Amino acid sequence: MNMKLILAAAAAAGFAAPVLADGKALYLEKTCIACHGKDAKKPLTPEYPKLAGQNAKYAEKQMQDIKSGARANGNSAAMKGVMHLVSDEEIKQLAKYLSEIK
Repeated sequence: MNMKLILAAAAAAGFAAPVLADGKALYLEKTCIACHGKDAKKPLTPEYPKLAGQNAKYAEKQMQDIKSGARANGNSAAMKGVMHLVSDEEIKQLAKYLSEIK
């Protein structure tokens, strides 16, 4: 096989942009919909927050704090069981998605 072709393939693989998850798909996949509603505007109970339009940095911090255990007040215990299944990159994508909901 041609050495230039091998080097080109290796370079392309090494510099390929990572595929980012779709926030809306994650919202469904990670079962956020069950408690926060299909449009993130009508939660299951009045005690759960409406997430649509939430500031992305704030939402990301809250999810990170629940995941780490830094936040354990209120209804965060309900999310603790799910957040260990959500990666840091997925948290960023979820927060971005929620912030963009009108």
